[in-house]
Amino acid sequence: MKTMLVSDFKAKCIAVLKEVERSREPVVVTLRGRPVARVEPFTAEAPVKRLGVLKGSMRIRRNLAQLDTTRDWEMLK
Repeated sequence: MKTMLVSDFKAKCIAVLKEVERSREPVVVTLRGRPVARVEPFTAEAPVKRLGVLKGSMRIRRNLAQLDTTRDWEMLK
């Protein structure tokens, strides 16, 4: 992985971005010897299907509207 000073990155920002895109190799930007940022090539990820993901994976075994919880309250006393 290539590293460069923040001052060099600031001076050559667009060229560095184009090189990262072309080579697909990330660049670590350092400030006073400490890494502060990593420039990586963008990869489009497949959209995550969230709505309806769990459909059909659960079953309700009893009627929740008429659930008797009085024993649970007595146990907690």
